[in-house]
Amino acid sequence: MSMQNVSTQLPDNTTKPQPIVRPLYVVLGIIGVLLLAGLFIWAIIWLAQGHAQSIEAVRDIFIIFLALESCLFGVAFLILLVMIIRLVNMLEFEIKPLLEKTNDTVGTIRGTTNFVSENVVQPVTRARVQVAGVTRALKVLFGNPSKNLED
Repeated sequence: MSMQNVSTQLPDNTTKPQPIVRPLYVVLGIIGVLLLAGLFIWAIIWLAQGHAQSIEAVRDIFIIFLALESCLFGVAFLILLVMIIRLVNMLEFEIKPLLEKTNDTVGTIRGTTNFVSENVVQPVTRARVQVAGVTRALKVLFGNPSKNLED
């Protein structure tokens, strides 16, 4: 494949991202909620004008509904509490030892790297410097052997 066939253009990322919820849906939702709230207030006022027993029944239904809702929130809270306890337990007894082992491994790798650096890399580097120095000295004294050869 030749270099002439390769395209070097970058993709055009200048398009605006689409919103997750369109503004029209937000406006329609707000209008719907306001209509429901207005209808609810109108129903309460209409029932209050002469239907006291109906209001008491609606009140009792709301009290029962709120009690059931409180029970559901209590159960959800307990489930959330159990999940948090399990998360803390996992962090303490599973993740923490894993992090400690990882830290020990990093320390071992650091020590190995220092050992290899001191006992292998530095001596090889020093030897290479010495060989380069001797080679340069010989080239200065006797000339470059590759230039002395005839083709």
